[in-house]
Amino acid sequence: MPFRRRKNTAAIPRTAPAFEHIVTEASDSFLWRLDDYPWERNVWNFHPEYEIHLLRKSSGVVLVGDHIGEFGPGYLTIVGGGLPHDWVTAVQPGELIEGRDIVLQFDAQRLRGSAGLLPELRELEPFLERSLRGMVFHGRTALEGAELMERMGSVHGLARLCLFLELVDLLARTDEYELLSSPDFSPVLDAASLDIIQRTLTYLFQHFAEDLKLPEVAERAGMSESTFSRFFQKNTGNSFSDHLAKLRLWQACKLLADTDVAITDICFQVGYMNISNFNRAFLRKHKMTPSSYRKLSRQRLTMRA
Repeated sequence: MPFRRRKNTAAIPRTAPAFEHIVTEASDSFLWRLDDYPWERNVWNFHPEYEIHLLRKSSGVVLVGDHIGEFGPGYLTIVGGGLPHDWVTAVQPGELIEGRDIVLQFDAQRLRGSAGLLPELRELEPFLERSLRGMVFHGRTALEGAELMERMGSVHGLARLCLFLELVDLLARTDEYELLSSPDFSPVLDAASLDIIQRTLTYLFQHFAEDLKLPEVAERAGMSESTFSRFFQKNTGNSFSDHLAKLRLWQACKLLADTDVAITDICFQVGYMNISNFNRAFLRKHKMTPSSYRKLSRQRLTMRA
């Protein structure tokens, strides 16, 4: 049976996201894990190991470095060592999504060190460099990568290692990807800063539809407005207002695509105080109006049916 972590906790844990120490068995070259959601490591975290992450179920917000986006089933990413990340799904108290994630973590230095004996591994270096910014994969690459990660759960030893090498070769050779975090993102990676950022991100995710103000959130973080603004920008790569707007527009996109709620009602439901500001923000982010986005989403659904 695959190794599964299960922890029935609150929707987004508020415990300090300390540096994640990853332990790989002595008989394994990398760690493969099937995770339920949520559990205690579902936080804004970082570690020196590279992580290939498959979201098998549900949808939500993806945070990788200074990137904020959305994910759905089949979302496949790699996150380089030291890059903070989190995948957040809104769940009800006590709700558990079984097997939401497959997580694969490996030590890049181990691969580089093995290149002396297996020179073909040197071909991975450009891929490892790109991964430091985080990558999301699309198209056939995402489908084939997901299949390889699923197959790893039923095999062990050399068979699993062969699938791993096939996976990294696939991801290294493809052009079906996007880089996520910006090249100049450089957070302060210490436990105290991560604790404050995690609690702040949790609060914003839970309350973004409300009339949140910078002074209120800065006070919750125990900082002045100016200090908090600099701190938040440094550690998330986004200004407070930009981060809030991205969360609101993410929720607006879900409502536009999945419901028949009137656009004016969506505007207020996601936290905008007037329709003009909402339309301008949506157009700036998505290069189309909310009504055009809804029409395009429905056309795509019709094509898939």
